[in-house]
Amino acid sequence: MRRLFYGALAAVLAGAAALSPAQAAPVKIRFTLDWKLQGLHAWYYWAQEKGYFAAENLDVTIDQGEGSAATVTRIMSGVYDAGFGDINAVIQNAATRPAETPVMVYMIYNKAPFALLTKADSPVKSVKDLAGTKLGTPPGGASFKLLPMLAKANGLDYGSIAITQVAPNLQEQMLLQGQVNTIAIFSATSYMNLVALKLDPDKDFRWIFYSDAGIDLYSNGIMVSQALAKEKPEAVKGLLRAINRSIKETVENPDAAIAMLAAKEPLINKDIEKRRLIYVYKSLIDTPEARQLGLGDISDARLETAITLISEAFELPKKPAPAQVFDRAFLPPKAERVPPQVAP
Repeated sequence: MRRLFYGALAAVLAGAAALSPAQAAPVKIRFTLDWKLQGLHAWYYWAQEKGYFAAENLDVTIDQGEGSAATVTRIMSGVYDAGFGDINAVIQNAATRPAETPVMVYMIYNKAPFALLTKADSPVKSVKDLAGTKLGTPPGGASFKLLPMLAKANGLDYGSIAITQVAPNLQEQMLLQGQVNTIAIFSATSYMNLVALKLDPDKDFRWIFYSDAGIDLYSNGIMVSQALAKEKPEAVKGLLRAINRSIKETVENPDAAIAMLAAKEPLINKDIEKRRLIYVYKSLIDTPEARQLGLGDISDARLETAITLISEAFELPKKPAPAQVFDRAFLPPKAERVPPQVAP
């Protein structure tokens, strides 16, 4: 009887160990966006609605954000496990709080959207012209966080700029009303905001991109807490598989993606958000480097340069190692990360 009992017990334990991931309890992931809901966030909700997260045995909760740099502090606070935010904020925090700072695991904005925006007839024609002028910016925006570095690279005294903190949804209006001379923005957001206001972003405004002013950086991607990466590595891999698949599907099916997004937020302008989705993909994601390395990956040399730039500009106490900032170990195979070609 004893042998029968232990034999039965062993069979039960073996059966429990053989449970498939789908039969185990889903891994809960609290995910924060970088900003308010826009077309460029469609792939996260697509993965949720299509069941791709669930297929990876994930229970993902998605919340709107307060800025790309704020995503990092949100994860560091422990309230969120993962999010879409700025790698440059990861670099800065990794130098001072390495044990708490999240790690980037999938680069999305291969080209940074950081820019200064001013009216076409403004006297601000270069970074140096910001001296003595008013600049508006949301406090959590990555473009604002990197402004001291931009100033230093261009020989501008950062203290000579009058900074005015503004609500994200009022940036363009304050510029149009003349309350500020320039705003520090994400091109992905402001370009389409101007289109929505029936203005010509190219004719009526001047854009000063950080990448054209000596600051060539990476930008937003998927980052996860160190705890999630260490304790649930398969969950992180599943999260990236679902998002990678959804990026490709949404840019190939923008009408369906935006219709799905509008069902969640009926107040969005579907035409504008469709244009934003395609604009962001073509201008920030589908780059020559992304075509060479695959979506989600980066150039180690370029990251090393970015880390050096930020460390020197912000006088960080130490220069983080690239491995503290980006970890490609969770990426899907390169063959699955080929950027789809979208028609003009």
